[in-house]
Amino acid sequence: MPDTPLIALDWGTTSLRAYRFDGGGQVAESRQLASGIMRVTTEDGAAGFERAFEQACDDWRRASPASPIIACGMIGSAQGWREAAYLDVPANLDDLGRALTEVETRSGAVLHIIPGLIHRGPLPDVMRGEETQVAGAIERADAWIGLPGTHSKWVRVQDRRIVAFHTFMTGEVFAALCAHTLLGRTMQRPAAPDLPAFDRGVAVARSPEARAGLLSTIFSTRTLGLVGALAAEAQADYLSGLLVGHELAALAHLAERLEPIVLVGSDELCLRYQRALAAFGHARAAIASGATERGLWRVACSAGLVPRSHTC
Repeated sequence: MPDTPLIALDWGTTSLRAYRFDGGGQVAESRQLASGIMRVTTEDGAAGFERAFEQACDDWRRASPASPIIACGMIGSAQGWREAAYLDVPANLDDLGRALTEVETRSGAVLHIIPGLIHRGPLPDVMRGEETQVAGAIERADAWIGLPGTHSKWVRVQDRRIVAFHTFMTGEVFAALCAHTLLGRTMQRPAAPDLPAFDRGVAVARSPEARAGLLSTIFSTRTLGLVGALAAEAQADYLSGLLVGHELAALAHLAERLEPIVLVGSDELCLRYQRALAAFGHARAAIASGATERGLWRVACSAGLVPRSHTC
């Protein structure tokens, strides 16, 4: 096997992604396993995590036993292999690199877990895994980085430091409303995404009617269908637009200036957020691909795990 200066794991709730890096900091090989922390058997202590770890990268480690191994995500949560204590914001790349939690595996390899971040206050906020994506997405000193998903995060970066962030449960609420409420009863799956319906939902979130609040406007998903103004195939995308629109409207109250914006996530979600942000009058948001992998490499470099002879 060619030179492997780093093995890295993105170990989340439902899946485990493993990366083998080359000397230039590029991913030479990757794989994905259905071995997220909620799918690992832990009745026999840490043995379940040990097995998943070996399945993910044991062949790479045996071929290159000196390669350091780093991980981010829920593997460092209280339900993970070992809890990596939250680091307070403000925090930068070097702070993350200095706060790694070590786990010695039964094979003798040491796994270095990146800490999550906490924003303290009357309503504390936390992230775990997204801090690494942000580390990989930072290309300028000041920006807002949006990470749409189950729990969308909006992260304020100043002087390359994470100084604040806000969480919106947009994706989880959307899934729950579609699957477990009356709104889902009249929805039908469309053959393709209905982006005009999504735009319509965003427009409602920007309209005077939105002053009644999200709990009021989401009911229009049903009532517009009842009066024949919204097709069953369009209702899910309309609801998606409503929720994303309310998220962005709320964010506007929290941020004096929401630019420049960088988005990190799946292409489909990021494109939706680009549309919604444009409707709110923001400049076109950039999309950062490969942020997780790049962040893992950068934190490993900051921690001194990657030899100086390699590109950092």
